[in-house]
Amino acid sequence: MVDLSNIARQLVRPGMGILAADESVQSADKRLQLYGIEPSVEMRRKFRELFLCTPGVEQYLSGVILYSETLDQTDSSGTRFTDSLLSRGIIPGIKVDTGTEPFPASSDELITNGLLGLPERLEAFRQTYGTGFTKWRAVVRIDGDRLPTTTALVENAKRLAEYARMVQEAGMVPILEPEVLLEGTHSRVRSREVLVQTLEILMTTLQDQAVDFSGIILKTAMTVSGKDSGKEDSPEDVAEGTVEALLATVPSAVPGVVFLSGGQTPDQATENLRAITAKAADVHAPWPLTFSYARALQEEALTIWVGKDENIEAARAAYLERLAKVAGALS
Repeated sequence: MVDLSNIARQLVRPGMGILAADESVQSADKRLQLYGIEPSVEMRRKFRELFLCTPGVEQYLSGVILYSETLDQTDSSGTRFTDSLLSRGIIPGIKVDTGTEPFPASSDELITNGLLGLPERLEAFRQTYGTGFTKWRAVVRIDGDRLPTTTALVENAKRLAEYARMVQEAGMVPILEPEVLLEGTHSRVRSREVLVQTLEILMTTLQDQAVDFSGIILKTAMTVSGKDSGKEDSPEDVAEGTVEALLATVPSAVPGVVFLSGGQTPDQATENLRAITAKAADVHAPWPLTFSYARALQEEALTIWVGKDENIEAARAAYLERLAKVAGALS
């Protein structure tokens, strides 16, 4: 019998976080093009190797979320990425949703797919690649008081809960990511309201589906003003709203909460995390808090690397420097 709560606790152990390296092929190609890199299968492999195989990342990373293409890829020595991670004590995870589509009941909102055939995929991931956890992302769009609709929140929560139950039955820890998007003109207060509503519905649905709270991890956005609002929130304000929302909705049985960066700059994501963890400590929040960042960890390194082998060492130094800063924000 797999001890899911132990795996979850390992993923959120003090001073450690999770690298979100689960960009789809399309998303990874777009990311590379942003830095003037011509995308290809080999260039995506090099992109993954840059971050997954940096010496010393095991000081800061407890886990890495991968995309299915990456599972069979290897580093330059021929070692499969998942085996390399496991050898350094880093738990490999896998994104298992298959993306979003418009919600028929509300065409401006999205629902996430991927439940069809999921148990079989989960078994293959765990047996073949040694994955210890998974991730499923739902997206929540804010548009004044019009969006999100309760109907869309309920449908996405049902799918998240069904996913979580299947993953636990397969002997892995599900990360549940109902992401309240940064896009929009909404206020920080509205962001907090929507996060509370989203998490209330999710937690109720998980309970209804008999999901074991001690064997899940919540991945969430911070309560920040929309990127088109013209407002830049102070880290203290972000921390207050975020911690209040979590305390109002997340059961103490949940082993940990991890934050996504959601389009914030590396410095914003670092300083907001620092303020949130300080606030949580002040109010004795019952769960560990840490990061599950992608761009906020990668941006500086990609700017240096630009796809050239001669820049790998400098790019990895910048990556480690950012990891150290983000990990330092947890204490």
